[in-house]
Amino acid sequence: MQNLKNRYPQQDAQRRRSDAQALTKEKTEIDAQASKVGELAFLSIFEEILVADPTSIAFNGALNKHHMQAIWTWIIRDIAPDLNQIIKDAKNEQEAKKAIISYCPSLVKIISKEIALASEKSTVNNRLTAQLGGEEVKQRLTIFLVVLRCHALLSKASSFGKASNSIEDETALGTALQSMPLQEPSVVAFLFQIIVGRSNNPSNLILAVAKIIGASSEGAMQRAGFEPLLDALLSHAQNQASLLSGQKGLYIDADLMCKSIYRFHKLMHAASGYVELERRSRLGKAATEITLQMAQIVEPRLKEVSSDVSQSLRKPRRGEDKIDADGLLAALNGIYLLAAVREAKESLALNALFDRIWSETGKNLEILLDRNLEEFKKDTNNSIVSQRLDMGIKMAKIRFGEEYAGILQNAKDKVSRRSNEA
Repeated sequence: MQNLKNRYPQQDAQRRRSDAQALTKEKTEIDAQASKVGELAFLSIFEEILVADPTSIAFNGALNKHHMQAIWTWIIRDIAPDLNQIIKDAKNEQEAKKAIISYCPSLVKIISKEIALASEKSTVNNRLTAQLGGEEVKQRLTIFLVVLRCHALLSKASSFGKASNSIEDETALGTALQSMPLQEPSVVAFLFQIIVGRSNNPSNLILAVAKIIGASSEGAMQRAGFEPLLDALLSHAQNQASLLSGQKGLYIDADLMCKSIYRFHKLMHAASGYVELERRSRLGKAATEITLQMAQIVEPRLKEVSSDVSQSLRKPRRGEDKIDADGLLAALNGIYLLAAVREAKESLALNALFDRIWSETGKNLEILLDRNLEEFKKDTNNSIVSQRLDMGIKMAKIRFGEEYAGILQNAKDKVSRRSNEA
C-alpha cells in the first residue's frame, strides 16, 4: 500500500507551509514580547536620569527616553545578540533587569570599542550613525557610556537625594555635596540629576552650596565644581515643560499640570532666584529659553479661564437650561491652573497676563454666584441651578479662599432650610 503521506503531496506541502508560518508567527510574537520586556527593564535601570520629549536643550546629566530606546535597539540588534538571548530566557522584567546589570561590564567594553572605531574611520562612523538612527543619538552615546561605567552609583545617588530632604543643617548638607566627585564633571552631572530629582526643595541644595563656598554667583558655582548642579536644576525644569507639552483639550490632566507648574517654580527659583546667573552665559540663556517654553504652554490655557468660568456658570442663551458638564470641568480645571500659576508667576514671566486673568475671573465669579444664588432662592427645587451653584462654590473656594466659600455655602443652606420649613 502506498504510504499515506505521499498520497496527497499538495495537501502535505500546504500543511507544512501552514505549520511553518504558525511557528514563525509564534517566534516573532515571543521575540517581540522579549524585546519589550528587555526595553522596559533597560529603561528602569536608568529611569532617574531619563527626560521626556521634546527637549530643546541637552544637558550632560540627562538622556532622552527615545534616545535610550534607540540605543537599546542598537545594543540587542547590532552589538550584543547574546544579551538578546539572555533576555528571552528571563521569566519577567525583574530577571531581565538583573541580567542587563550583570552584562553592563561587557557592554562598556563593546560600546567603547565601537566609539573608538567610529572616531578612526568615517565608514564605521557613518554605519554607527545609521544604526542608532541619527547623529543626535550618536552624540548622546558617550554620555550613556559614562553612566554605564558608573551604573553602580545610580542607586547611591538616589539614596543621597532622598536623605538630603532630612538634613536641616546647611553646612552639613553643603559638606555632603562637596564630597561628590566634583573633579569628574561627566560623572557628577548624572549624580546631581538624580539628587535634584529626589529633592523636595531644591533651593536647600543651592543654599547649602552657597554657604559652604561663601558665594552664590554663577562664576563661583562653576569654580567650585557645582555647575553640573545648576545644569540638573534646569534640566528638571525643562522636563516639567516637556511633560505638559502634550496636555491639550478638555480632558487635560489638571493635577499633572498643577504639580508640574509648582515643581517648575521650585526648580527655577533654586537655579535663578538664589544664583546670580549671567544673562548671556550658557546657563543664563538656557534659563531664559526654558522659562519661555513653559510660558508658551501655560499662556493659551490661562487665557481661556475667565471665559470658561463665565460660560459654565450661566444659563445657555438659547434652548433649554441644562448642565454643561464639560464646561464645568474645563472651568474648574482652569481655576486650579490659575491658583498654580499664582504661586509660580515669578518663574513663568506671565505677571501682567496673570494679574488681568486673576482679576477678570474673580469679578465674573462673584457676579455669577450672586445670580445663581438669586435663582436658587426663587426655586430651590431647580437641580440645575443647585448644581451650578455648588460648582461655583468649589471654584470660589480656590479663587477666594475657604472663608468666602463658607459664607456662600451657608447662604445656600439657609435658603434650603427656609424652603423646607415653608
